[in-house]
Amino acid sequence: MEYEFLRNTITDTVFARFSMDHEALGLWLSEELADNLELYNQICDQIARLQSGQGNDWRLVGKAISLELDTEQARVFANDIEDNEDQELDESMSFYDGESEAFCGLEDFYEVILSWRRFIDEK
Repeated sequence: MEYEFLRNTITDTVFARFSMDHEALGLWLSEELADNLELYNQICDQIARLQSGQGNDWRLVGKAISLELDTEQARVFANDIEDNEDQELDESMSFYDGESEAFCGLEDFYEVILSWRRFIDEK
């Protein structure tokens, strides 16, 4: 999983760009987590809880993109993705959900949000 964090110095906005199949992580970081220190701390606390065996999973419903954590992985997904799963398509067609859903290991996810926080704090 490759990624980069970018800052628009004119508007002072930040965004994350991720490699194919992980684009949803970049959208989630940019739009849902952004520079919200309280939310960042809440997520870090939940990761520590899961890693220490105090629970099996945790879900954070965002405005447009949600986060699910379990003891092994993180899942970021568009809130409307379940709507697409109910639709039937012709056998030769399928939904591309790379921009709507992404998975990564819990440790990798933790490293990503730590890097994001360091980037945000560089202001």
